Amino acid sequence: MALEPTFRPATLADAAALAVLVDIAANGLANQIWLDQAGPGQSALEVGRQSVRRPEDVDSYRNATIAMMGPEIAACVIGGLPESLYDASRLDEKPDMFRPVARLAVQAPGTWFIDVIASFAEFRGYGLGSKLLALAASKAEEAGPAGNSLVVGSWNTGAERLYRRCGFLPVAREPAILPESYPQSGDWILMQRPLP
Repeated sequence: MALEPTFRPATLADAAALAVLVDIAANGLANQIWLDQAGPGQSALEVGRQSVRRPEDVDSYRNATIAMMGPEIAACVIGGLPESLYDASRLDEKPDMFRPVARLAVQAPGTWFIDVIASFAEFRGYGLGSKLLALAASKAEEAGPAGNSLVVGSWNTGAERLYRRCGFLPVAREPAILPESYPQSGDWILMQRPLP
């Protein structure tokens, strides 16, 4: 019998796993930013963990739902209303790599914005992505906004296909600002899905 996922709100104790999932969702870009922010003796992951622990941060554990497979954390979704997650007057303070993402997110006010959706490699192929997107739709219904929104890199074609299958459509694009060492290039794409 296949194990079915269970879902629960994240807690402060989940911060380390959430930081890894945030970096997985960002294809390693979060790690680069955290490394730039690290002080002497700090690792990038420690900076990410501290960020997830802060209630006011976009990727705070307070905005996260964890998918469990048995006793293990398998995946997460992190999100909320874009107007609550991002201060539109302070977008220029965002790291260069994520400024276009924030600019796109604030173009979808009233939606439940999916800032992070990710799973650990050993739990891929079990339909967790679709289940987390269904969970995001229920969060949108609870909050009363006009559906969901998210941003995906044009190079992440597998994720974009999943989002299209789940009813998301592209509505805006911004050129991605990526490090020279990054293997991909392209645009960030804002996608939206109305509630049924």
